[in-house]
Amino acid sequence: MLIIGEKVNVMMKKIGQAMKDRDKKPIQEMALLQVEGGANWLDINLGPATKEGPERMRFVVEAVMEVTDVPLALDTMNIEAMKAGLETVKDREVMINSISSQPERIEKLMPMALGHNAWVVGLCLNENGNVPRDANERVEVAYNIIMAAQEYGLPLDKLLIDPIVLPISVAQDQVHALIQSMDMLQGVFAEFDPKPGTVVGLSNVSNSIPDEELARLINRTLLGVLMVKGLTGAIVDPNDEELMGVMRRNEDYQIIEKIVNGEPVDETDPKVVKYLKTYKVLTEETLYCHSYLEL
Repeated sequence: MLIIGEKVNVMMKKIGQAMKDRDKKPIQEMALLQVEGGANWLDINLGPATKEGPERMRFVVEAVMEVTDVPLALDTMNIEAMKAGLETVKDREVMINSISSQPERIEKLMPMALGHNAWVVGLCLNENGNVPRDANERVEVAYNIIMAAQEYGLPLDKLLIDPIVLPISVAQDQVHALIQSMDMLQGVFAEFDPKPGTVVGLSNVSNSIPDEELARLINRTLLGVLMVKGLTGAIVDPNDEELMGVMRRNEDYQIIEKIVNGEPVDETDPKVVKYLKTYKVLTEETLYCHSYLEL
């Protein structure tokens, strides 16, 4: 399982300011904290990086590489910043996060991936850059990305399909579509040898949920559900010990696995009830609201 630490991210106030100020220390401390938590990759997320993108990417990559040798996932919409990051990483294992099915991104980024022997995240946005409407469209976009990867000669075992996690509080149907698409993707992948993998930006599902404990419950339930359905990597908070327990297939994971597989569970156990109610919300059996656990 690829455990990709999410917190070297421009959207985190302290890290974003450190990137702006060219202050290595907070970035390096965050990188090391995530590695200690269990991350075996680190995501370097610059977002759009419209201002000084290449320079900023080089600075952050160099800062992280000074303190750890884990592989890096370079995460930005700025193609020139991506190029600068790949050149800075040099011979270290690296990932491009991400390439969508948009022709201009495929044409520019696939050759970069091949030139640097990089892994690629194939993000299931359609040719117009929009999120697919349902599971079927996700799978169609994924197939198109796989075809493009083959056309360019990218080894498919270095391709990770990201079927897109959206916030459950505003797009419950899209979370359900994500789960449905995971089953369908396994059928698509069976056509290929080697097979692509899958990856998700997990914490997107709990964006805007005000209760931190509820957000963490939703995160780890979705993680468990997707793992049952064959997930091979996730961009996560590796310092969330309960989440990492699910990653290690602990008792919580086993409860989620039974629920997903329709096996009997102890519905008198409060922990089981929380996971069962959350699973029903994730799959649209019940409607989401911030107080769903109390219903």
